[in-house]
Amino acid sequence: MKNYTGNTIDVGFQFGIRRTFPVTTTEAWDIVFLEEGRRIWLGETDNELEPYKSFATKEGIIGSVRVIKPGAHIRLNWTKRGWENMSRVQLRIIENQGRATISFHHEKLLNIDQREEVKAYWNMKIRELGELIRARGKG
Repeated sequence: MKNYTGNTIDVGFQFGIRRTFPVTTTEAWDIVFLEEGRRIWLGETDNELEPYKSFATKEGIIGSVRVIKPGAHIRLNWTKRGWENMSRVQLRIIENQGRATISFHHEKLLNIDQREEVKAYWNMKIRELGELIRARGKG
């Protein structure tokens, strides 16, 4: 059996990405969870993200919040329109020498194709969040 990058024994395929920005963790959290920032990484929702509550976006992502620790992290069950499986996404804001690292970790992916799909998705989303941070004069 061929060993692929991102393939694990426990959680199927996974992908993670991190970027550090010249903002505090509080500023990063606020930007990521304000309507504009949340719309970038998750999509447009009609409701707030709350523990144990489901959500759906106009872009076709559905899921539920498993854990939310304000200022630190959120863990979601997450699936896209057309997918057969429910995956898991964790977004963390990590303090890094006075700056904030925004981290996305996506697991429980079915195969290498889904991994490549979310790799492109999260690379685009973290780039867009960086643009929002810069546009707010934070970077």
